[in-house]
Amino acid sequence: MADEGPRGWGAPLYARVLEAAQVGTGTSVLDIGCGSGVFARAAADRGALVSGVDSDPSAVAAAAAAVPEGTFRVGDAHDPPAGPFDVVAAVQLLAHVTNPLVVLRGAARVGGVVAVTAWGREQECDVRLFGDALARWLPPRPQPGGPPPITEPARLRRLVELAGLRVDSFDEVPCPFDYPDEDALVGPLLASGMGRHAANRAGPGAVREAVLRRLAGNRTPEGGYRLHNLFRVLVARPV
Repeated sequence: MADEGPRGWGAPLYARVLEAAQVGTGTSVLDIGCGSGVFARAAADRGALVSGVDSDPSAVAAAAAAVPEGTFRVGDAHDPPAGPFDVVAAVQLLAHVTNPLVVLRGAARVGGVVAVTAWGREQECDVRLFGDALARWLPPRPQPGGPPPITEPARLRRLVELAGLRVDSFDEVPCPFDYPDEDALVGPLLASGMGRHAANRAGPGAVREAVLRRLAGNRTPEGGYRLHNLFRVLVARPV
């Protein structure tokens, strides 16, 4: 689940995961929710022996093409391969699964080290500005209820501990999203579910105008845009 922004955005995040988990030559790594294999490629480039699992067959095919030396299969993150693996990584996954605790317990069962990442809080990430820009054309946001989100550090730590893991490190990693021009900024948004919904109500031109107005403060001297976002990396071991 690592494909959430412009090309290359995740390099600092992946580097921190690999460093904190001490991934190097010969380290066996299971990438659960591997997506198209971007993180798996970064691990393999360090000499790791990479395996990956994802529920999306097209993502698995893309990962296999990106990391031909790896082993990838269609599967459920809640029920990982038996392993054992030196490291199990869940990169930008936990917010997208039905039961994060079950995923973490599975990772703890098959991995000597478990590394997870999550977005920062909403106010710590400039990507929230897209939603701000389009709010007038979007359905009302649901009222908060239930447990805090994974983006809350205390919630993430608690889930990891409930899964039978001991936290080794918990780091913050800034990952700016850089867009070279207006089209690069607005185009992917218009292709997203949120952007299509807003465009169906207001038209693509109005959406573009609203986004550029809201993100004017993120414009760079070169004419591009930089959105500052914070991510967290937690590395833990089975108790």
